[in-house]
Amino acid sequence: MLALLGLLLGGLLGWLLARRLTIRQRPTPAVPPSQLLGWIVEDPEGWLILDEANQVHLLNPRAATLMQLARVIPPSRQPLDQLSTAPGLLELIRDCRQRQRAQRLTWQPGDEPLDLLALPGSGGWVAVRLQRRRSLEAQQRQQERWVSDVAHELKTPLTALLLVGDSLAAQVNSRNAVLVERLQRELRRLQQLVGDILELSRLENTLPGQGQSPSTVALAALVEQVWSGLRPLAEERCIQLKLAGDADAEVEADPARLHRALLNLLDNAIRFSPDRGTVDVDISTSRGWCLLAVRDHGEGLSPQDQAHLFERFYRGDPARMRSRRSGSGLGLAIVQQIAITMGGRVQATNHPQGGALLELVLPMGS
Repeated sequence: MLALLGLLLGGLLGWLLARRLTIRQRPTPAVPPSQLLGWIVEDPEGWLILDEANQVHLLNPRAATLMQLARVIPPSRQPLDQLSTAPGLLELIRDCRQRQRAQRLTWQPGDEPLDLLALPGSGGWVAVRLQRRRSLEAQQRQQERWVSDVAHELKTPLTALLLVGDSLAAQVNSRNAVLVERLQRELRRLQQLVGDILELSRLENTLPGQGQSPSTVALAALVEQVWSGLRPLAEERCIQLKLAGDADAEVEADPARLHRALLNLLDNAIRFSPDRGTVDVDISTSRGWCLLAVRDHGEGLSPQDQAHLFERFYRGDPARMRSRRSGSGLGLAIVQQIAITMGGRVQATNHPQGGALLELVLPMGS
């Protein structure tokens, strides 16, 4: 009887295990293409989808309204140039397809300007999102105002707490010295975090070229200037700057924003450099672009770091950090937004000879 019961239990467990494995291996059902197209048609924002030959495969009602068309084009693969001959729209789609990067354009087919975002796909497909510029700017102003209000509300109590911390530091004794020092350090960190959040919000709500006072900036001289401000932190750990490359390279950029981008890049390199190491900065130019490469001699970037390095509040593996200072996690996200507003980009890889390599690419201007 016991043997029979054991066989029944064993068979039942085997069936449950096989059932569980079958469920696990069952593929997740894909969303039907008709459902995706249905969502796009009903989207309150305009969408235009084109194939590699610039034939229209989808134009939802909102896009037809924004483009001031009498009707929505049926799925007859009508060429785009029969729909619109606006050179700006055609150039936007061509640039998006050639560069394989999202492209933005302000376009005015009628009385009201539109904000266009072209997104590249595989096989030459391009999707264009159309949105009223007025509503977009209103959303940006509302978001910036909200973040500014929150940051302002945080700054006031933080300033008061910093004053209290300074007062406590003046009356410190051997028993509470460590606690007061920790209080001041955390308050300063919070103050930096609030400032970084406010700066990043401004940058994210700024279109390329907006809110800048561009001038000719000598990159090598600016690197030296930024390093002089970081020198006390570097000398504390005997870290030196090694500047090489094109000493005469110049870019047309906002000096204050570029200063902030270089400050964040060099400060990041110091954090991850070993004691008595060097931070290598190399400047080169090619075909109207300027490349500023910053390399540390630390342990390099993990695959996860390379995938998420420029995300907000991402700090990576703390074991790689050689400095006791901790940042806000927004420094490199700010660098990325500054690069975008200047028409450039920033990228991160590992140097072939070791260490992390962060490259800031900016247009040299006319």
